[in-house]
Amino acid sequence: MVLITLLSELQAEVGKRFVFLGPVLECKECRLKGICFNLEKGATYEVVALRGQKHPCDANEGEVHVVEVERVARPAVVEKKFAVEGSNITFQPSKCNELGCPSYKECNPEGLENEMKVAIAQVGDKVKCAVGQSRTRVQIL
Repeated sequence: MVLITLLSELQAEVGKRFVFLGPVLECKECRLKGICFNLEKGATYEVVALRGQKHPCDANEGEVHVVEVERVARPAVVEKKFAVEGSNITFQPSKCNELGCPSYKECNPEGLENEMKVAIAQVGDKVKCAVGQSRTRVQIL
């Protein structure tokens, strides 16, 4: 499903992906905030088209571009028991502090907080866990 939103000049490029981290305080009084806030916090989007319009933006200290975006799946690592294609789960980040682990970023994806709801779009391979947890790579929506 295509959604309309506003992005900074650096982000407004077809094919560029971003994680929506939620609204910022500078947007509280903006008359266009509804266009920016129609995205789901923690979800990943890809710019699929640019529209010609631009608007001033206090949060970006310049202009923002009107763009069309689609929600896309992104990689994550979850407990093996939750890795069921088509299921909806309550995400729980790993409980390890192995920052050097090659899977750390996927076990703790940017923008996803504990207890957020996600859908498992695809199940991948088993992940070798540095602390011995049974974890599987998936694509989440």
